[in-house]
Amino acid sequence: MSEMLSRRRFLEMGITTAGALSVPGVAAAAVGDAAARPELPFKISLAEWSLNQSLFGRTDLKITNLDFPRIARRLGIEGLEYVNQFFMDKARDQSYLAELNQRVKDNDCKSVLIMCDNEGAIGAADKAKRLETIENHIKWLEAAKTLGCHSIRVNAQSEGSYEEQQKLAADGLRGLCERAVPYSLNVVVENHGGLSSNGEWLVGVIKLVDLPNCGTLPDFGNFGDYDRYKGVAEMMPYAKGVSAKATRFDDEGNVLDTDFPRMMKIVLDAGYHGYVGIESGGRDQMSEIDAIRATKRVLERIQREHRASAPA
Repeated sequence: MSEMLSRRRFLEMGITTAGALSVPGVAAAAVGDAAARPELPFKISLAEWSLNQSLFGRTDLKITNLDFPRIARRLGIEGLEYVNQFFMDKARDQSYLAELNQRVKDNDCKSVLIMCDNEGAIGAADKAKRLETIENHIKWLEAAKTLGCHSIRVNAQSEGSYEEQQKLAADGLRGLCERAVPYSLNVVVENHGGLSSNGEWLVGVIKLVDLPNCGTLPDFGNFGDYDRYKGVAEMMPYAKGVSAKATRFDDEGNVLDTDFPRMMKIVLDAGYHGYVGIESGGRDQMSEIDAIRATKRVLERIQREHRASAPA
């Protein structure tokens, strides 16, 4: 027991001194430092997946990952949430990352996180597979450090019963979080299919890991039959980012899938004031760019209303 305690304390010291808990707004909110809060109740970032059709070359807008900062800035968005699929072979390409960093700087943007897919199951039943998945993610920790991100987002795939998957996912995730300490990075898990779309299950995983650089990335969608408002509320105490998914809009520009004002009240009531990432769709209704703009308008309206209602 004493060995486990000292090990955890070591990890906490490493994280704190390295600054990996400097997630925008979260630490300040936790200690009640109102002066450290930004003027706006939250900041807006852009999930690169919002441009996935163009990045895959399926629209007239032919772009690459290097174009992402320029497009985000032209849309009036500062924060960048990368998706590893769009520079899968570039994680250790230092000249490429230097060019991307320069473009981020030139466009006055901020790299926030990297969403990592297709690197194996963090909760694989076979221990060797779990270790392989951890190793597969190390290059993304390196890339995230180089780009100045605060986190990488991983998935929590596993197999077996509810409890078995929880323990396996926690074991793999703990191993990756430990490896993230020297990089001063958080590892966050999104509700992204399977049992991870069950808020109670995912929170149970985070509690089992019990490390300060392990957290969640609540996505307003991706809950399946699980109540999305309940799920986000459960995940918010551990959130180091938020994904504002919007796929359908009415004629007034409101999001049809999710009650955004209600959802953002849950987010803000949890004391979160960091980046809220636009992850838009709406391809049947509008272009990817127009869907991003539509989601941004909804979030900006919530920002204005929140500021107007705040006590002087």
